[in-house]
Amino acid sequence: MARIAGVDLPANKQVEYSLQYLYGLGPSLSKQILQRLNVNPAIRVKDLNEDEINRIRELIDKEYRVEGDLRKEVGLNIKQLIEIGSYRGLRHRRGLPCRGQRTRTNSRTKRGARKTVAGRGRRPGAKK
Repeated sequence: MARIAGVDLPANKQVEYSLQYLYGLGPSLSKQILQRLNVNPAIRVKDLNEDEINRIRELIDKEYRVEGDLRKEVGLNIKQLIEIGSYRGLRHRRGLPCRGQRTRTNSRTKRGARKTVAGRGRRPGAKK
């Protein structure tokens, strides 16, 4: 089992997809890294030799910000937005979407479970 940036990569998956288990590496960066190192993206992680694993590990450590460093940076960026009182910072503080999505409907994930509010809905005794 290969361990890169503190994450165990799944042994039975192709390298191209197992690299995406690292926070900060998506499909395009994963392909780009393997292409630069001349590693077959279709090969399984368990079939990689030590040399290939070390080359991948060194490249990622040197040139890419992944896992803890990236999480810390993103957290600090959000913290800065909150401190300066920007609109996006206020939305983060309130736990609401900050990229312009509507909240009258949808955004249940951010807003949490529905809360019943008195006086909402149809009036009692109203006819259809």
